[in-house]
Amino acid sequence: MNKRWVIDASDEEAINHLQSELKVSRILCDLLVKRGIRTFDQAKKFFRPNLEDLHDPFLMQDMDLAIERIGLAMRENEKILIYGDYDVDGTTAVALVYGFFRQFYYNLAYYIPDRYIEGYGVSDKSIDYAHKEGFSLIIALDCGIKANDKIARAKDLGIDYIICDHHRPGEELPPAYAVLDPKREDCTYPYTELSGCGVGFKMVQAFAQHNDMPFKEVTDLLDLVAVSIAADIVPVTGENRILAHYGLRKLNHSPCPGLLSLVTLSGMNNKKINISDIVFYVAPRINAAGRMDSGNTAVKVLCAEENASAFINADMLDSHNTDRREIDKSITEEALKLVRKDEVLLNKKSIALYNPSWHKGVIGIVASRMVENFYRPSIILTDSDDVYAAGSARSVKHFDIYNAIRECEVLLEQFGGHKYAAGLTIRKENIPAFIEKFEKIVAQTIDDESLTPEVKVDAELELSYFNMNFYKIIEQFAPFGPANMKPIFVTKGLTDRGNSMLVGHTKKHLKVHATSSGYNINGIAFNQAPFYQTVKEEEFDVCYSLDLNEWNGNKSLQMTIKDIKVKEDLISNPV
Repeated sequence: MNKRWVIDASDEEAINHLQSELKVSRILCDLLVKRGIRTFDQAKKFFRPNLEDLHDPFLMQDMDLAIERIGLAMRENEKILIYGDYDVDGTTAVALVYGFFRQFYYNLAYYIPDRYIEGYGVSDKSIDYAHKEGFSLIIALDCGIKANDKIARAKDLGIDYIICDHHRPGEELPPAYAVLDPKREDCTYPYTELSGCGVGFKMVQAFAQHNDMPFKEVTDLLDLVAVSIAADIVPVTGENRILAHYGLRKLNHSPCPGLLSLVTLSGMNNKKINISDIVFYVAPRINAAGRMDSGNTAVKVLCAEENASAFINADMLDSHNTDRREIDKSITEEALKLVRKDEVLLNKKSIALYNPSWHKGVIGIVASRMVENFYRPSIILTDSDDVYAAGSARSVKHFDIYNAIRECEVLLEQFGGHKYAAGLTIRKENIPAFIEKFEKIVAQTIDDESLTPEVKVDAELELSYFNMNFYKIIEQFAPFGPANMKPIFVTKGLTDRGNSMLVGHTKKHLKVHATSSGYNINGIAFNQAPFYQTVKEEEFDVCYSLDLNEWNGNKSLQMTIKDIKVKEDLISNPV
């Protein structure tokens, strides 16, 4: 698939100013400016995240009401239900809030809705359960911001809600006792990109602050927050950067028993875990619980107080994840064939597929696979029951799929999500009309550039620039993630030193041994075997991240190659 290499223009004035303050190389200042760092103080906070820079949680709208209601419930010995979505963000949020409060309050329980019976968000079944069991306060995490009718019903039954959400609200807020969501229009909280678990953390922080509890009682929970930040793909900027930094430190040095068990089963216990490791190894095992069985199993693991009990349930998650991978692979292959054999589908601006027999637990993954293969906004739909179907949507860069789905709202029962990922529920008879309308909206609003994969390049550099000191400074840009990705560089005019080769069991990967102007560097290009002859026979350009290769005790710099081009084909976008 052809890719666009996009290099934003450098802000020379800002670079000169920052260089005069930091006294470091121009290229490092360029990288920092492109991440919004323009002053010495901003650079200091970027390179040295500090828990003291976390915002006062009471700056969040309704936080005082939430803490007041929780305090009243505890004084009156009310039954409190901690409720959360079945994905990683929801289950880590429930584990964090439940795990914190259970230390000193015992009249509480947690509830994770069944993906297949209840679906996403606040469910009628959970309200019926809470009413029957005498719960008078529900704390809803990572959901609830658009559950107006259900929360109104609960209120009529004498149940108060505190909502801790990070999704976009509708035109009216639900009638909850307190609504904690930094994205609500009347909220002036300084940072709006918290994960759902992050909002739960701010509530716990506020409770501890209000009750003069040691801050360590709260910071001991940051490994869970780091996992949610990684899995929910929120920007690793501002407050999230601080939470992720300290959460990763906790995860690497003294994780809670549940996360220790998952890290061990993932084979990651002997390496320094980063955001990417969470995304690819830890998060899928947590998600597998809700996809294949029940999200309650994930919470059991994450709330375990002893290693032995954590490992027992973690083994079950690992088994579910294995099953999930097999189902995911089968459905993905089926979906790919549907598109590839149909010229009409291939020529559309979007992909929307429905199959009543596809497994509801993996449709989000399959939607992501469609984006990877065809680079189109994609929705995968399957049956929820006899009446309704569920859909999971994933988007391409620069296209807001949430807004596109909202334009189809008249055909939907409910929907929610973010710019690049969303979910929906629809009556099955409305699916054809929805697919037609969704394609029409996408075709009218998406531009051609958004339908071509983009590699965002930070700078063009010669091989002579790279050394171990430069690499060590780049590593201090971590934790990497959305809005702070690992720097990508372009180097032009490389030639093969004569020993580039195909590697891997199936020879799908290309090991590059390159040289330019007397400087040598090796690189690995995963799944790029078709470039083998090009590399062997022609001068070529590469875009890549710079990584450390360790082999037999030796360390050397290595390119992790994102793309290879024979001719200069860069697109420069002014800042």
